[in-house]
Amino acid sequence: MRKYIFSVLIALLSLPVIAQQQQSQAKAVLDKTAEAFRKAGGVKADFTIKAVTNGLAEGSESGTIQLKGEKFVLKTSDVVTWFDGKTQWSYVIKNDEVNVSTPTQEELQQINPYTFLYIYQKGFSYKLGAVKTYRGKAVWEVVLTAKDKKQDLERIILYVTQDTYDPLYILLQQRGQQTRSEITVTSYQTRQNYADGIFTFDRKQYPGVEIIDLR
Repeated sequence: MRKYIFSVLIALLSLPVIAQQQQSQAKAVLDKTAEAFRKAGGVKADFTIKAVTNGLAEGSESGTIQLKGEKFVLKTSDVVTWFDGKTQWSYVIKNDEVNVSTPTQEELQQINPYTFLYIYQKGFSYKLGAVKTYRGKAVWEVVLTAKDKKQDLERIILYVTQDTYDPLYILLQQRGQQTRSEITVTSYQTRQNYADGIFTFDRKQYPGVEIIDLR
């Protein structure tokens, strides 16, 4: 009995050490992923995104995102969104209108899943998960959890390749909701040469569009 109690005490005392090691390992993976992205120059990723509610897929959408640092242009069949690091333009195709705004960090998180490359450094705790392979590739699974209980984005689950630290899968879970977004990266190209102009809305290419300034 005494030996059993001693074993339990040792296990309990080791939990904080294990948690600290997990966080350190997870941070190392995130740091290397962010560094790989910075060195990649311009990036183009094709993806599919699906909404899952109570384990059941409700629908899926395909799209493309082009990135350079914090700037991006995101294209789906419904919306084209440009962000130049400060201003965001969202062209809603069926309405033939463009909404102009200055998005908050949380709003950017909901639009651009690659914001995890910046936000993990503050406001999130993280640890390594158990998944080791995804679509035939060796991956690191990192689970990020928001420290602020009032933040809408509660959790991010990320799979990155163990050799090149390319993101393959991103799960976004909103707080208090049964629905989550699952993003699968189907193509990932680096060293793309992008002029800054592609990350801003060009009115000349959309004559007659209604512009709604929400700033």
